[in-house]
Formats: sequence, structure tokens, C-alpha cells
Amino acid sequence: MAQTRPTFTQFVNPLLIPPGFDCAQIRALGIDRQENLRAGAIMIFCGEAQGGAPSPSAAFSQFAQSLLPSPLAFGGTDVDLITGADTGSHITQSETYSLANPDNPNQIVVTYNDSRGVFANPINISGASVSTDGGTTFTRLTAANGQSPFQNTFGDPVTLYNSNLGTWFAIFLDAACGGQGIGGYKSTNPSDPTSWSHFCVHNGSFDDRESGFADNNSASPFFGRMYVSWNNFADGGSLRVRFSTDNGTTWTERQLAPANPFIRDVQITGDPTNGNVYVAGMNEGGGGTGGPRSNKIYRSTDGGNSWTNTFTGANFRHHVQWLLATHGLG
Repeated sequence: MAQTRPTFTQFVNPLLIPPGFDCAQIRALGIDRQENLRAGAIMIFCGEAQGGAPSPSAAFSQFAQSLLPSPLAFGGTDVDLITGADTGSHITQSETYSLANPDNPNQIVVTYNDSRGVFANPINISGASVSTDGGTTFTRLTAANGQSPFQNTFGDPVTLYNSNLGTWFAIFLDAACGGQGIGGYKSTNPSDPTSWSHFCVHNGSFDDRESGFADNNSASPFFGRMYVSWNNFADGGSLRVRFSTDNGTTWTERQLAPANPFIRDVQITGDPTNGNVYVAGMNEGGGGTGGPRSNKIYRSTDGGNSWTNTFTGANFRHHVQWLLATHGLG
């Protein structure tokens, strides 16, 4: 049973909690299955999770890391995205989404969760850094108020570039789009913090786990079309897609799967040669670590108007179950 009389702690920002939220509705609303920062704050607020302490799974994560080959090295020298002063106690960034401009590879935009604005009003836990030299250096976007230009957003980043429009789209969970919908900010000059203007993809109350794709192939029959997939927990977690045929001015919605069984949105992408679009999803078998999982692929060949489940993989076990079993621990 959820805590009936929650109390705020130093670990929970009241702005993250919907006014009058009923903690008994956590599971009905799928809060326990959402992956965003706001859902995590609600779980802490309602006494369903512990805040301000290492995760209980930290020891297991360290064990899993010990099984990997060493040393681990990927790519070249790391480049710092967080430039300028980063003062105070909220200096954590996470969950980067990187994209290079296909028409100008020297221009790269990286969006991410950024905790520096967690107590700003309006809240702002989204950030971005921009490179104009192919990733050699980056500049963190900072507005005159010391925050990113993405006010009233909850992180969970997606970065899109629309070649047809010559415009960048930084997409987040957005309080200005229905409370916790999908929206963000767009710009034709991403290095300028004052150039970003707001837009909404979907007005929702409990959207989560969005991903995006823009068709930038000028030979595609759907050139310039943009797509965003997500789970809509206002109805328990149905898998949905919205697409825009007018450069993000309006969006058309399609449902790919109902809330039950729950199909987690994993990623949307497209075929650069023919304009086909694919959504990867996962049937989580009821959630938790006990149920079997299976991967699914949904495909659209008509620019997002209709979708078909073209692939369902064999059941497999949760990675925790697999690791424990293969190392004689379960």
C-alpha cells in the first residue's frame, strides 16, 4: 500500500508532484513502470522508493560490470559537454541524446537531463550543448537566468533535425503540454540560447519514454516528416506514435498497441532508402524481473498512417535473471 500521508524531503521538489496526487493510484497510473525523473520523484514522495541514497541495485551493477572485459574503451578522447560554471548541489547530467546535422556534420546538438534547474520556477531539468566544430568542443546552452532555454520541462531528451525546414527540435517531457505531455523547443540557430521557441507534440498527463525520427532523405516520399513514439500512461501505457507532415505545426496520432499487455516503447527509426518507419517495443511480461519478455517490431510503409506488428521475438528472461542463472547465483 502506498504511503497515505507523504511528506516532502530535501530529495523531492514539490514542483515535480502533481497537486493533490493520490499515492494509492501509483500502479493504476503506471508510475512504477515509468522511467522519467518526475515518476521517480513521485515514488520517493509516496514512500515507494528511497531518495538521496545509492540505489539498492548498485552492488549488483558493480557485479555485472566486473563480468565485462577490461579495460573498457570506446571512441576517442572524451569531450566535456558541461562548460561554464556549474555551482551548487545540483550538478548532475544524464541520458544524453546526440545528433549531427546531416547537412552540416560540424554542427552537433546533444540534449540531456540537467539537474541544475530542479528547483527553478518554472522547473527546468533539461539541457543541451552544441558543437560547431564536429565535436571537438561543445558549449552548454545557458540563458540569462542561468538555466537552459528549456523551461518547464522534465528531461527525457530526444534530438531531431529537420532538413526540409533547417530546424533543430529538442524534445522533452513538457509540463506546458498538458501537465506531462511531449513537447520542447525548436531553433534554426541552436548555439543561441535565445533562439529556441516552444512547441507541443502531444498534450498528455502521464507521457513517458518518448523517442523520435525525422525523415531527411530528399528522395523519400515522406521527406520532412517527423515521428515521435511514446507510452501513454494516462490509459495505462498504450504504445503510440504521432507524426507531422507540416514541419511540426500539427501532429496526427496512431495507437500501435493497447495498454495491456504493456509494450514498452524502445526506439523509433526509419529506413533512409524508402521512408519506411519502424518502432521497436518490448512486451515486458507484466513488469518486474519475474515475467518473460519478448521483442516486437512495428512497421509503417505509408508515412505513419498505418502500422503492422511485423515481428515478435521468442520469450527471454530479464537480464537480472539471466546473469544470476549463468553465474550460479539463482
